[in-house]
Amino acid sequence: MNFLSRLKILPRWIIATLDSLILFQCALFGYLVRFNFELELIEQYDAFAGSFTFMVGGLLVMQNTRSYEGIVRHTGFRDGSNIFKTVMINFILFLFLNFFHGNFLNDRFLLPTSVLIIASLSALFMLVFYRLLVKELFVYIKNGVTEREMRHAAIFGAGEAGIIAQEAIKRDSKSLVNVVAFLDDDSKKEGKNIDGKRIYKGLEDLEKLVKQFAITELIIAVRDLSVQRKNEIIDECLRLNLTVSIVPPVDQWINGGLTAGAIREIKIEDLLSREPILLDNPQIEMDLKGKVVLVSGAAGSIGSELCRQISHYHPSLLVMLDIAESPLYDIEQEFKEHYPGCRIKIILGDVRNKKKMKEVFKDFKPQVVFHAAAYKHVPMMENYPEEAVHANVIGTKILADLSVLSQVEKFVFVSTDKAVNPTNVMGASKRAAEMYVQALNEYLETNHKKFHTRFITTRFGNVLGSNGSVIPLFKKQIMHGGPLTVTHPEITRYFMTIPEACQLVLEAGVMGRGGEIYVFDMGEPVKILDLAKKMIQLSGKKVDQDIKIQFTGLREGEKLYEELLNDFETVKITHHPKIKIAQVQPSSYHKIDGQIDLFQDLIGKNNETDLVRHLKALVPEYISNSSRFEVLDRMN
Repeated sequence: MNFLSRLKILPRWIIATLDSLILFQCALFGYLVRFNFELELIEQYDAFAGSFTFMVGGLLVMQNTRSYEGIVRHTGFRDGSNIFKTVMINFILFLFLNFFHGNFLNDRFLLPTSVLIIASLSALFMLVFYRLLVKELFVYIKNGVTEREMRHAAIFGAGEAGIIAQEAIKRDSKSLVNVVAFLDDDSKKEGKNIDGKRIYKGLEDLEKLVKQFAITELIIAVRDLSVQRKNEIIDECLRLNLTVSIVPPVDQWINGGLTAGAIREIKIEDLLSREPILLDNPQIEMDLKGKVVLVSGAAGSIGSELCRQISHYHPSLLVMLDIAESPLYDIEQEFKEHYPGCRIKIILGDVRNKKKMKEVFKDFKPQVVFHAAAYKHVPMMENYPEEAVHANVIGTKILADLSVLSQVEKFVFVSTDKAVNPTNVMGASKRAAEMYVQALNEYLETNHKKFHTRFITTRFGNVLGSNGSVIPLFKKQIMHGGPLTVTHPEITRYFMTIPEACQLVLEAGVMGRGGEIYVFDMGEPVKILDLAKKMIQLSGKKVDQDIKIQFTGLREGEKLYEELLNDFETVKITHHPKIKIAQVQPSSYHKIDGQIDLFQDLIGKNNETDLVRHLKALVPEYISNSSRFEVLDRMN
């Protein structure tokens, strides 16, 4: 048995030998059946010579059909059809030989026709049967005879994806998973079997099955499963302390075939409390194809994903601008390896450096600008307000002004929901930047009607997995055994994935006619405490037993709830039900232009109180929370 467990693929000569012996035995069996096991008659018809001839004929046919080349433990429908072809050709060959031999060479057939029929039918059965037997033997050895410890699993989904997942697990010799049951919401499938495994209804019997079969994990294999149902399944698995895995979307494996290794563990990104937002606008390619596109903050989470998505639309040149040297080098190497067809230019530069930015616009003449460069960490910017204003406000103004002077077609500004009713310096600085680009667009529409740069703003919530977001922090804390730090038990946030965020930015660039602030309908906000608990459970740990959760208190500038619209904003619908336009009254361009210029003097004076006071004057809805700047609100 140990030899068999190490033997993964039977050599071709063994399969050819086995097939030959089976052909010989089946022909001999045909003689025995035809002549009622009467040895005298069998000897009279020279059964051994006839059987040998049948075997040789079969071997010659096999040389043509190559039926012995299939890997036995992976036997499937195509292997069966190949064996059927071999047997049928051999049958037809002997019909022809019988006719020729009986009419021209001898008065007797090589094989009696009845023997030929019996031999062919039994050969077809035995050749397929022994392959399936060997296939099951490999599975048996893998599951029960070897010393390895198997994990018992159930598959949720008794459709095509579930069957393929089961086959992928069986074929993988390294897999330690043994599927013992199927679950499905379709009541018509209840009580039926797949590969000897019973199908049960929904989640109703899961707890009983866990006890009966010692199930330790569940694999979700359902196409187009709603987020709500997925969450219900995962919540039940977490309650029963089961590991949850998921079969990837069919477009990720259909060409190469699904493998057991492709079945991945559930990620927290899979648990958004809404359906994924999918955009597919052919106009994006028309807007970007053959154009020079500049992305600021190109080495960041959003900026780098923007670059990846833009590359699919065939720009003539993709200019990647960032101040972070190492991440910029990494994205350059990634593009050289994975996107060799996209022409890129890497620029190490700071959006606050007006002279350097002038050179960039002069040298490359971008036609579309995506401005994602920003300081975004709330507590950090609360400690260094001058840096937030310098990067987020003045840096945005520099790029926006240069875009107008360089006759850029569109300028898409990446903002945040923290700009809505801001309670911190970072959010207020992003709101000030929103106000400037919107006022500039209004001014250009009024005074330059023939052609002007169109400024569009996108506003969305927290991005799962982005640099500095809560997910990577929790993952790191779990790796170190905890505790997970949550600022407040009631704190909630809106979440979206990085690809979703970048799709919004690209879609906004297409839809925008200038001056709009685009927001997503992001479903229900997620409680950070619930997120922490699920991440602990998905890592196979128990909350408060293996890993504790520690409440640290709200950080400077942080608020419990975030909004996508402020108290004075309304929304207008668009062609996409998940995208809305915030209706915001633009500020006077000349007024806000002068107010932002004043920031330069305040930064030079190094007086953070005067700087933040001026920011509050510029953004009246900015009311500090859990911050040393609350005193400025009380003074007003």
